[in-house]
Amino acid sequence: MLLIPAIDLKSGQCVRLRQGRMDDVTVFSDDPVAVAKRWQDEGAQRLHVVDLDGAVKGQPVNLKMVQKIVAGVKVPVQVGGGVRDEETVQQLLDVGVQYVIVGTKAVSAPHFLHDLCLEYPRHILVSIDAKNGRVALNGWAKLTGHDAIETAQHCERDGAEAIIYTDIERDGMLDGFNAEATRNLAKSVKTPVFASGGISSLKDLKALKSLEADGVAGGVVGRALYEGKLKLKDALKALA
Repeated sequence: MLLIPAIDLKSGQCVRLRQGRMDDVTVFSDDPVAVAKRWQDEGAQRLHVVDLDGAVKGQPVNLKMVQKIVAGVKVPVQVGGGVRDEETVQQLLDVGVQYVIVGTKAVSAPHFLHDLCLEYPRHILVSIDAKNGRVALNGWAKLTGHDAIETAQHCERDGAEAIIYTDIERDGMLDGFNAEATRNLAKSVKTPVFASGGISSLKDLKALKSLEADGVAGGVVGRALYEGKLKLKDALKALA
């Protein structure tokens, strides 16, 4: 299983939000590249970068910082936030991003995801962010009537390489991820699923490990690493 440290970018800084609220932000570093190198040095095999400004604006805002992060590490980097057109996907791949994460547009315009997966096979991941089983869009600002499991099944048919599932209410709260919802979603598809939102203890990692047989390929972890609730080396051992 992969445990992927998250680097959330806002105004060029490495930050974390609580429940995705842009007004509830904690700045952890003015040097996201140094943070990326730290996680790589501690054993991370992949990094998860989100352009929070881009997610709200609908187009990349922190592209130069993304480029610096990719250039500064040797591990694969997956990037999301504001990916709403093919030009953005191409821009990210051109600067060395390995996986591009599509969120809002994968739900609001399903043909978009299908076309991307045909054009860039094995490079397109989908982020499904949900609250009470319903999908949220536009940097989590808009809650839709779309069911998370049905959305995952559509994304699988369109050819997504993997799905990142986030329970918004757990994100950044350090009180555990939603194992039941993650299991139910993973069992509904054959596409690998990564859990996100709330992974914060060795207990959570044991719960995550127990979902491997259900199709969960790992998890994305953020605030717990930055606040020292989890040490990356210990976390990686727990999943090994």
